[in-house]
Amino acid sequence: MEKKGVNRRNFLRISATAGAGALLIPGATASTLNKTVMPEKTSFPMRTLGRTGIQLPLLSMGVMRADNPNVVRAAYNAGLIHFDTAHGYGRGTNETMLGNFFKDKPRDSFRIATKCKPTWPLSDHFEQEFTAMFDLSLNRLQMDHVDWFYVHDLKDGEQVKNERLLEVIKKFKSDGKTKFLALSMHANNPEVIDAAVETGVYDIILLSYNFKLENLTALEASIEKAAKAGIGFVAMKTMTGGREDAEGNKKVNAQACLKWAWQNEYITTAIPGFTNFDELDECLAAVADTTLTGGEKEYLAALCQQEGLYCQQCGKCLDQCPEKLPIPDLMRAYMYAYGYKYAQLSKETLEELNLPEDICANCESCQVRCPSGFNVGRKIAAIAPVRTMPTEFLS
Repeated sequence: MEKKGVNRRNFLRISATAGAGALLIPGATASTLNKTVMPEKTSFPMRTLGRTGIQLPLLSMGVMRADNPNVVRAAYNAGLIHFDTAHGYGRGTNETMLGNFFKDKPRDSFRIATKCKPTWPLSDHFEQEFTAMFDLSLNRLQMDHVDWFYVHDLKDGEQVKNERLLEVIKKFKSDGKTKFLALSMHANNPEVIDAAVETGVYDIILLSYNFKLENLTALEASIEKAAKAGIGFVAMKTMTGGREDAEGNKKVNAQACLKWAWQNEYITTAIPGFTNFDELDECLAAVADTTLTGGEKEYLAALCQQEGLYCQQCGKCLDQCPEKLPIPDLMRAYMYAYGYKYAQLSKETLEELNLPEDICANCESCQVRCPSGFNVGRKIAAIAPVRTMPTEFLS
């Protein structure tokens, strides 16, 4: 869109560059410009986040992989208001970056969510440890509260309804540390959604939602039931790992993926993890016209037949593995490294798994046969070396 000779991409680059406004306003710096001169926001389609009543644009920002505050600035200046992070992203640097960026912004001009992941089984000191984890996140964010807090990566109904967990997060809310309570899930298990409805505690669910899901019918039935009970839904993993092929060489059509997710009226917003201005431009183009074209539908249908990078997290591999390895988590680590090109997160994921030193040492060949066609043995062999690589060498 042209305006006074500056198109959208150039506008985003200019607004994201520290000091750019100083060329126009004598004596202005990036920090003062943020406070005094705000560019006109883009008008996006909006949806209501369940019973929270919060209105959000269809497009939000997953900040997990972003380490450049200028990209956050470009997204914010373009009109995005919801930014998603977590305690563990970048070993805390992600929350710190967001805290530094938002500390001078009006608190009602953005919505922040963060996540903390319990260690199962819960320790004797879980309540103190989990509270300390969340308090550290708030300290990094330089905020006294977040808009909603996610219990991260819940896998089944038993975890969702754990009484000790529910009591500690309800205290977070009563203490004013979060306005709303939420959970995130990587395995698209309808049981998790149904259990969340039963508790009456969780206001929001963050879930993997994309065109490659094999249990889509059952999942969408649970989503609809929960939405009618007042739960709001945020979508992640919409781009199935970000690459078309199993080796991660060809980028997926981001616009088609986002448009597909938005066809579900119960998905309030999506949080793609763009890390640069070009990727942001792609996402902005998608939300500018959310119509899923015939060509895009054909493209997505063809992609469903390829192996790709997105693990369904169905768990059918677990009983097949003689070593009882957490294969779904290993496949997620593979996606982070080869799809997201974020080896640091891959290593962090692997470190949480307490794996044996020599994975698959007792197997001459992999016996696992993945329903999605994943070459599990090859992917484990490709991801295992990441564990021993020095963090400073990882992207």
